[in-house]
Order: sequence, then structure tokens, then C-alpha cells
Amino acid sequence: MQHKVITIGEILWDVFPEGKKAGGSSMNVALNLHKQNIESNFISAVGDDENGNELIAFLQSSQYPIHLIQAHPQLPTSTVEVQLDEQHQATYTINEPVAWDDIKVNDANIEAVKSSDALVYCSLTCREESSKNTVLSLLKYAKTKIFDINLRKPFYSKELIEELLKQANILKINEDEILWVKESFGLTGNSDEQLLKQLSNQFNIDIICLTLGDKGACVLKDGKLFKHRGYKVQVVDTVGAGDSFLATFIACYLQGYPMERILDYACKVGAFVASQPGANPEYNKKIYQMAL
Repeated sequence: MQHKVITIGEILWDVFPEGKKAGGSSMNVALNLHKQNIESNFISAVGDDENGNELIAFLQSSQYPIHLIQAHPQLPTSTVEVQLDEQHQATYTINEPVAWDDIKVNDANIEAVKSSDALVYCSLTCREESSKNTVLSLLKYAKTKIFDINLRKPFYSKELIEELLKQANILKINEDEILWVKESFGLTGNSDEQLLKQLSNQFNIDIICLTLGDKGACVLKDGKLFKHRGYKVQVVDTVGAGDSFLATFIACYLQGYPMERILDYACKVGAFVASQPGANPEYNKKIYQMAL
């Protein structure tokens, strides 16, 4: 059975000191699903400009479908300045407004969501009302709703995150984001397991993936916590590592793999991406075959 996943959100250029690389969390997830032989389509928008043309050409060079990517007549293609600290952790300056702030609902993307197994969405896409309303409209048609919380200051609020959490069947969150959620929503747990169970109960979320950087990841499903200590690699940058983890998790989950195996594969691919520059390296065949 061929599985199909739709992602909606950011497409952009990550601008490093040494040059720019194609990125955006939503596009990264879409491309990683495509690499893992999951039929995926991507709803977004670029500007009518050189940066937009180059992003479309990049996707076409990856044999990725572009028919759900809109061309915005006024707003520019998104760019993000990336800074890496001494531990190679990334921080971002996300310019605004940009084309993906104004993604429109249309018949094509409604039909794409209706015919897919899941829709992947994130909070950053919802920083402006136009794209937020599009995301909420499309979620009504989704069979499974996968929320990558993806907190990026200053583009979120408690009210926005609460609204988006209430929609989710599956949540992906990292170790910094869980602390913000704990404080914002009055969680009282003193361990990852307690926090995830409280979050799951409060928002009726079936599965929660918590990524822990170089300490691996854990998943709460049906009240049971699955843990993985991760893979140690020489980190080049962390850009896109969480996105590749999420895409691998989704691909394996849809194919019905046991949770222990899903978590192992997702950690392995995420670690590999962290060991390479930029968000979308070509998979090293040896490492990829070890995982999948």
C-alpha cells in the first residue's frame, strides 16, 4: 500500500555565513519523506523572484512535485539568517512578511489533504492570520494531524499553541519546547514521562515524540514510554535534524513498524543529518541502509 503525506508551511533559504542552503522545517519534512519512498506533497508559497525560482529548481532537481506551491505576486521568497554557536546549535533570524505567510486555500490542496494519510503542520506557519486560517481549514479534512510544535521566537503565543495542540493526533516536541509548554500550561511532572503523560491527557494527543538532542529521544504511545539513547556523531550543525527525525518517524509509523524500531531508525537518520552541513544532505547510502 502506497502511503501519502501532506506537509504545509515554510520553504526558504537558510543563509549561513558561507552561503545559502534550501530549507524550512515543512519542506525538510516533505523532502525526507520523499527520500524514504513515501508519496508526499508540499503546500507552500514562494515569491515571484530569483530566490523563489531557485527553490523551485532545487525541488525539481530532487524529483519533488511542485504543483501545490503557490507563487505570491507581492511577497518575497523567505530567507532566514542562521547563526551557529560553539556547540553547533542553530539560532535563526526569520524575516517577515514572506510568501508563505499568505498561503491560500484552494480546491487542489483540499483534495490533496482529503486523499492523504496525514497532514503535517507547525506553529511558525501560523504566525500570520492568512496562513493560520489556511492551516486550520485544511486540518478539518485530515485523517491524521501531526503537529511539529517548532517554536521560533517571537512568533508564538500560549493561545496559538493551545489552539494547535487541540488539533493534534501526533506531536513532535524538543527538550527546550517541553519546558516552555510545562510552564505555559501548568504541567507539574518532574520527569519526561510524567510531562508527556500530562500533556497527552490535557490535549488528548495519541502519540508524543520528544527529541533530546545528543541524548536521543523518547515516545509516549498508549501510556507507554519508549526510549532511545541516540547515536553519537560529530555535529556539523543541527539544522534539519529534528525534521529528518520526524519524517523518518512518520514513514516508519505508517508502515506499521514496532515502536522500538521506529525510534531507532528516526534517531539514526536525525543523527546523520546533524553530522552533515545544512538541512537536506544527500543520504549516505551506507548509513541510510543501516537504518532502513
